[in-house]
Amino acid sequence: MSPRAGIDPGAVLQAAVAIADSEGAEAVTISSVAQRLGIRPPSLYNHVSGLGELRERIAVYALGELYDRIVRAASGLTGERAIRSFADAYIGFAREHPGLYDVAQLAKDPTNRELAEASGKVVDFIVGLLGGYSLTKEEALHTVRGLRSLIHGFASLERQQGFGLPLDVRESLQFSLALFLQGLSQRTG
Repeated sequence: MSPRAGIDPGAVLQAAVAIADSEGAEAVTISSVAQRLGIRPPSLYNHVSGLGELRERIAVYALGELYDRIVRAASGLTGERAIRSFADAYIGFAREHPGLYDVAQLAKDPTNRELAEASGKVVDFIVGLLGGYSLTKEEALHTVRGLRSLIHGFASLERQQGFGLPLDVRESLQFSLALFLQGLSQRTG
């Protein structure tokens, strides 16, 4: 069976991205994407091998969007300003695109070259932001993990309405970042 005219891998991806963005990561299914495209679910297999591949494509797209956002926010900055700008951009992306953000966190096929490259670009950029801290490559990667855990934790808890106390979440994030950066400065200074 030949693919339907007007339906190509790009159209499939954009339909899946739209569903993830508007309805959440779990709403992306073969059936939901096919319905959005106006085709029967079996026809979607002309374009993707299955749901795993579809989610990996969304993750690559999402990581590219996240990368563009953090680069715009933090390029040309150094030190604490760079890290704070990166954190704000990262959390902003998670707030504005929760479904895409979730898909990017879930897709973890280490054999997918595109996914590894997209993820690697994000990590490499963050490592670059840490350039002024005199870290070894291994220390920089540990720092990226810690920073990502801090920011991801805030983004996830915020989405789940886990911050019930009457304190400004942004202030809490800035306070936590200050502690993280102070510890980093003391360790490397």
